[in-house]
Amino acid sequence: MELCSHSSAQGTSRCAAAVAMGEYSIAAGQRVAIVWDSSSPVEALKGLVDEMQALVGAAGSVSVENVNQLCQSSHRESSFDVVLSGLVPGSTAQHSPEVLAEIARILKPGGRVLLKEPVLTAAANSSRLKTAAKLPTALTLSGLVEVKELQKEALSPEESQAVQQHLGYQGNDLLMVQLEGRKPNFEVGSSTQLQLAFAKKAAPSGKPSLDPAAAKLWTLSANDMNDEEMDLLDSDELLDSEDLKKPDPASLRAPSCKELGKKKACKNCTCGLAEELEQEKRSSQPKSACGNCATGGAFRCASCPYLGMPAFKPGEKILLKENQLHDA
Repeated sequence: MELCSHSSAQGTSRCAAAVAMGEYSIAAGQRVAIVWDSSSPVEALKGLVDEMQALVGAAGSVSVENVNQLCQSSHRESSFDVVLSGLVPGSTAQHSPEVLAEIARILKPGGRVLLKEPVLTAAANSSRLKTAAKLPTALTLSGLVEVKELQKEALSPEESQAVQQHLGYQGNDLLMVQLEGRKPNFEVGSSTQLQLAFAKKAAPSGKPSLDPAAAKLWTLSANDMNDEEMDLLDSDELLDSEDLKKPDPASLRAPSCKELGKKKACKNCTCGLAEELEQEKRSSQPKSACGNCATGGAFRCASCPYLGMPAFKPGEKILLKENQLHDA
C-alpha cells in the first residue's frame, strides 16, 4: 500500500502517515490521537485515520479530536502513545499554550507528539501566528523535551489559500514547520527516591561508636527537675554588690557630650543631658508668689518685681522700649 502521497481535489500533499511509518514509526498496539481543525479536508482526515488504524491494528486504537475541543475532552492523563496534530493535509491548526499543555497531559511518559503548523519567518503584527523560532519554545514550555525540527518548507498554493481563508493572514512570509517532541519518562506530580552520591560513613575502627544507652545518661527530663537531691543554682547569687550599683549618668554620656562648655544636647539624646538642660532652664526662671507676674500691672501685687513693666510670656526675656526708659 502506497502511503507516501495522495491526491485530493486541492492537489497533491505529503501524507503524515508516511513520516510515521518511516523514521518515526508507529507500532502495532499503540494508542494514537489525531488532532484536526476546521481547515482540514474531510476526505484527507478520513484517509489519515484509516492509515493509522491499519498501523496500530486491532490491538491499538485511534481517537480523533478537534483542536478547539481538545481541552474539554474526557481523556485521562497518560492515555496515548502518539499524538498527531495538524498533520492532516491542508490543515492550518494553531497550537495555543493550553492545547500544548493538554497534549503533554494525555501523552504517556515517553510518548511522542508530531505536529505541523504554519509560522512566520519573522515577527509581524499578527497575534495568532507564531514565528519559526517561537514554536519550539512553546513546546518546551508545555513540558515536552527533545523538541526538534523535522521539516521546514514553503506553503503550497492550497495551504496558502487555507491560511488566508481560516486565519485571515494575507502575507507571503509563511513556512510550514513540522516538529517532534517527547514527554519525559515520568508523570507530572510523581515522586521518586533520590539516590544520594554519598553514604553514611562507618565509624573508624580505632574509635568505638557511641552507645545509645550511654547517650541517655546526658538527657534531662521533667521528672529530674523534681528531684530533691538535685542542687539548683540561684541566678541572684551570681550578682555581687558592684553589679547592683546604678551607673553614674555622666559615665553614660557620649564623648561629644563631655566637651567643656557644651550646653546643647545631641539630637535624640539618651544620656540625660537634654533633661538636665531642661531642668536648669526651668530653675533659672523667676518664680511668682501669686502667679500673675506675666499677666500685666493690673493683676500684679504691690511687691511684684515686674511692677510697671508690660505683660510678657512666662520664660520670655523682657525688653523695654525706649519710651519706657527714663532717668531714675
